[in-house]
Amino acid sequence: MLSTLDLSVIAVYAVAIFALAQWVAREKAGHSKDSNDYFLASKSLPWWAIGASLIAANISAEQIVGMSGSGYAIGLAIASYEWMAAATLLIVGKWFLPIFLHNRIYTMPQFLEQRYGPTIRTLMAVFWLALYVFVNLTSIIWLGSIAVTKIAGIDQTMALYMLAGFALFYQLYGGLKAVALTDIVQVSLLVLGGLLVSGLTLSKIGGDAGIVGGFHALVAQAPGHFHMILTSDNPFYKDLPGLSVLIGGMWIANLSYWGFNQYIIQRALAAKNLREAQKGVVFAAFLKLVMPLIIVLPGIAAVLLAPDLAKPDEAYPTMMRLLPPGILGLVFAALIAAVVASTASKINSIATIFTLDLYAKFRHIDSRAEDGAQAGDAGRERRLVLVGRTVSVAAVLIACLTARPLLGQSDQAFQFIQEFTGFFTPGITVIFLLGLFWKRANEAGAIAAAAGSVVLSYALKLGWAQLPFMDRMGVVFLVTLVLAVVISLLTNARAGANRIDTAVDYRTSRGFNVAALAVLGVLAALYATWW
Repeated sequence: MLSTLDLSVIAVYAVAIFALAQWVAREKAGHSKDSNDYFLASKSLPWWAIGASLIAANISAEQIVGMSGSGYAIGLAIASYEWMAAATLLIVGKWFLPIFLHNRIYTMPQFLEQRYGPTIRTLMAVFWLALYVFVNLTSIIWLGSIAVTKIAGIDQTMALYMLAGFALFYQLYGGLKAVALTDIVQVSLLVLGGLLVSGLTLSKIGGDAGIVGGFHALVAQAPGHFHMILTSDNPFYKDLPGLSVLIGGMWIANLSYWGFNQYIIQRALAAKNLREAQKGVVFAAFLKLVMPLIIVLPGIAAVLLAPDLAKPDEAYPTMMRLLPPGILGLVFAALIAAVVASTASKINSIATIFTLDLYAKFRHIDSRAEDGAQAGDAGRERRLVLVGRTVSVAAVLIACLTARPLLGQSDQAFQFIQEFTGFFTPGITVIFLLGLFWKRANEAGAIAAAAGSVVLSYALKLGWAQLPFMDRMGVVFLVTLVLAVVISLLTNARAGANRIDTAVDYRTSRGFNVAALAVLGVLAALYATWW
């Protein structure tokens, strides 16, 4: 249970981060927030805010609690989601961002309309809204409430509504600027808190031998949990099927998530310029390299310290309960920080897509977010911001009401999320890759890829149940890629449908290149060591 000291630490964090969010999002006298301010942080984010915000949006309860639970059940192999993401971020910075920023893209559905046409924009906007509300947002607050309940001992439903409510009001006034410019604090607290959990649990295992001795003891006593590439006889091979994490389906999931996912890429789209965005992406890649120390290692340590857990997702909260007063409050605040930051990011992206891709388009309202000029009068801009805030409230209420029915019976929520989204990610990846790099692709081919991805994924799940979902994503990607290419060749694009200019300069700075080589070198060393 939390001590008075722990509660004081948490209270100080809550008040300080809320006040900071409101302060950084303040406007100059006489200026009211418009759509460019609220949804794109005035296109002014520096690299450190972009990198920190990318990680804060990504690392939440579904990673901390969920991946720690998978570490307890599967082992270090689950860290491939983090380490392969570092390599993916380099691709995003090198080849995707130059096109997005050159064409002044502000949402992923907007890119689809400018590249293909209005139908695919509307379809994908509705899809992403449903995915964000019913899968991502629900999982973040549900897994966060598990941790709060296990540690603080309060009712889980109350914990769920408290987390969701705080995240909502934290960003409701300031929008993306409030989220992104405070995420450096959230990420610093997350890293510090996670390292404390890992260090103290390893110390408990090592005894007089300390952290290093604890790590060696953990490797010696749980050797099956320290293989990055699982063999076919491993009971969890279906979750992480061997080399597919390096050369197969994991690339499909990572490219879709880091390159074409609104609530992730939105931070880079709000950068001051391309160079600043690329520096932010590299910063995030380096942070990704250390994440398994924070979110996977405690779950593996729980194999020795708490071998009889009812569910793997209880691993991280159980390890936190081993911490002394004061330290527990700090780590608990770090967990709340991760949940709040990620939830706030998701809420803002839901509001952005609904407001700019559905409401504004159907009402034929121009916005400053769309063209960066002074389009739209002040009244229209205020209306767009009001719609965004209203949608934010509605999304949180829906997620709170549906979290338990959707996730209450799941043992490993992180794996559930990956498999469910795997129905859609092959088609999304095909649509964007062809849209970015093949001029002949058209809207008919894109719609065929989107529909084919869902139908084929479901058919394979029913008819070839033993096929690992990551391999299924790879198969579906290849089939839908062929389908999109064939349909595009057989049909004609509507005149003027492609308004994306791909004549961009892909050259990156020397600093980016050196940092990218460093990231790839570390990855090679990690996989060579723990193969």
